[in-house]
Amino acid sequence: MRSLRKTVLLAILVSVVLVLALIHSWPTRAYTTVDVSQRPIVERNLEERFSELDHRLTSIPFHVRDSVAGLLARNGCVCEGDSGGVNLPFAQLLFPRVSAHPLHTAFEASELEEMKRRRAKEYKSFQKRSQTSADVLMIAEANNPLQYPTQGVEVRPLKTIIIPGLALHDIARDHYSINISAMLGTLNVAADVDGVKIKGDGEMHMTLCSRILPNLNRQLQFVTYTNTLFHPSTADTVQFETEGHQATFVIKIRHGVTPKLYNTGSKGEYNVSALVTIATKTFLRYDKLQNLIDSVRRYYPTVTIVIADDSENPKTITGPNIEHYIMPFGKGWFAGRNLAVSQVTTKYMLWVDDDFIFTASTKLEKLVDVLERTTLDLVGGAVREATGYTATYRQTISIEPGEEDGDCLHMRRGFHHVIQGFPNCVVTDGVINFFLARTDKVQQVGFDPRLARVAHLEFFIDGLGSLHVGSCDDVIVNHATKIRLPWVSQSESDKTYAKFRYPLASSDATQTKNGLLFFKNRFQCLTHN
Repeated sequence: MRSLRKTVLLAILVSVVLVLALIHSWPTRAYTTVDVSQRPIVERNLEERFSELDHRLTSIPFHVRDSVAGLLARNGCVCEGDSGGVNLPFAQLLFPRVSAHPLHTAFEASELEEMKRRRAKEYKSFQKRSQTSADVLMIAEANNPLQYPTQGVEVRPLKTIIIPGLALHDIARDHYSINISAMLGTLNVAADVDGVKIKGDGEMHMTLCSRILPNLNRQLQFVTYTNTLFHPSTADTVQFETEGHQATFVIKIRHGVTPKLYNTGSKGEYNVSALVTIATKTFLRYDKLQNLIDSVRRYYPTVTIVIADDSENPKTITGPNIEHYIMPFGKGWFAGRNLAVSQVTTKYMLWVDDDFIFTASTKLEKLVDVLERTTLDLVGGAVREATGYTATYRQTISIEPGEEDGDCLHMRRGFHHVIQGFPNCVVTDGVINFFLARTDKVQQVGFDPRLARVAHLEFFIDGLGSLHVGSCDDVIVNHATKIRLPWVSQSESDKTYAKFRYPLASSDATQTKNGLLFFKNRFQCLTHN
């Protein structure tokens, strides 16, 4: 009896600890709901930010609001992990701590300086290719009589447009003069107005003069810009000035985006077979792959399944609407993803692992509906383990600007907003290995084939800034059990798979991953929980 009492008390104590742990780890942030059906229409300290606007104001004192100023980006960045913590089973799950990892340790000390030098050179080249005049900060002067466009002016490479909105207002003078200058094109007029003299038409600098302001403004309505230096996507900075006043605006120079449209048929409801291709990568686990195929066919009998296979002795996988592609042995995880995705011709591709099982809860129509009605590029579902635990693996990813040593990468569990109209769905940055995505966007980001063994969030890191990601927890796929009974021996194929799939933390695979984050993505460190 006394033993029973002790057992009950111990069980109660454990339950209380677990409840307190759940309360402690339960998110307290109040998440907002956002509408993503339409596109919604800051790195030095405060003294530097203000002084560059007007040096005459620097002597005026101010009082910093730490709660606000602390939100601003700093000069440089630091990756700091949490210290201490509770060393108990499931402690990281119940009391998640932030850990920090320097990435330069992927290289030997003797080669680190050379790696930094080469990385700096590559980064400068990247900046030259990616930055244009449209990225430069411009400040409009107060009470400027010059009227000019602030955004939205665009011209195709080597083509001509009329610059809209140019005018001069509210200045009483005997003589009016306007100077316009460009760097990547020439200026001209599409028509001549009486009483206006023009000098430099057809050149990069043009002057317009008149004694009559209305006539000058009428002439400004016909000013043209012709791009003369070809670049498929850049921007020109135009100087627009009169006596005592100057303005600057940007003309974007770029080809229009070529659309990739998909003919999904005339049916009113979602035809999953016409909209979606299922893609997966397999290695040795043909029994699990067959279970996946059988479960897919139970609910989606005609959807196309694309399989990338880098097994040493590949078996033949046949069946209606199955495409099986053989790769060199052990080519790798992300290389297989690239191959599978490259063969998708439908509007959307669904990524699944080869040991997933479709159930009645795997409603692809729901995920299709989210992508069809929002601006999201990719939406993840949830994966249910044999224990009943269901995971979405939602991750927020942010980059804190650094200096010469590189930027800091921060990854945290969680999401940004709930999606309006979809209460089970949120906006986030990274999701689990079960997601539906716009095929062209996934192909655009791609999967780095150097990541052969250990990789997942690296795809979302590469896509940060171009992928709009969501996650819905009401579309669920099952995960085949990984629990092995002690009296059941492990097959040779399972042993080989485990050796490739779960390399040691000190292995070349882990070093390769950290080395790519350091050099390719220019990170000095990362933190995550």
